[in-house]
Amino acid sequence: MAKDFLCAIEDRRSYYSLSKVSVVPDKRIKEVIDHAVQYSPSAFNSQSARVIVLSGQSHDQLWDITRETLRKTAGDKDFGETEEKMKSFKNGYGTVLFFEDQAIIDGLQEQFKTYADNFPIWSNQSSGILQFVVWTSLEIEGFGASLQHYNPLIDDEVKKAWDIPRDWKLIAQMPFGKPTAEPGDKEFLPLEERVKYYR
Repeated sequence: MAKDFLCAIEDRRSYYSLSKVSVVPDKRIKEVIDHAVQYSPSAFNSQSARVIVLSGQSHDQLWDITRETLRKTAGDKDFGETEEKMKSFKNGYGTVLFFEDQAIIDGLQEQFKTYADNFPIWSNQSSGILQFVVWTSLEIEGFGASLQHYNPLIDDEVKKAWDIPRDWKLIAQMPFGKPTAEPGDKEFLPLEERVKYYR
């Protein structure tokens, strides 16, 4: 029986210790991500989200690209901690890459000039919703995942490696796999400081 929605939200956490074991068949991963992309909302029903799912050699290649890009950026600084982090992501089963199609955003800005400044904001909000839906859906299936943001540093190499259209803007990367360790306790600010109710 699938978890109820509120429990799934509560159980979704950032997992950094992953293995290359898949907890469901690849067909099920595709069903879950396809469903999330199709039904996650977007401003003006723009459906501007674009997703690429990497597994196997492609998944490994992404984190090799990220590691080498960061190594060049770091220069002479100690790279050990960053390298360990890249290994932890590479140890996962796959990565979901989230993009927003800027051609659609540009078209909406041209069509609805009154709201032109808002469309990039709404695009990011829509992408955030999709990321949450995918992340929570993967958790329900038994995967652990985390959300990473190595863009724009890796954008050019990623587009080159997978022949990604020029108008697709990379927003986030989500490595996932079978968890090999539980995340630590999470601290919460008092809800009274964060939520107000009026009648």
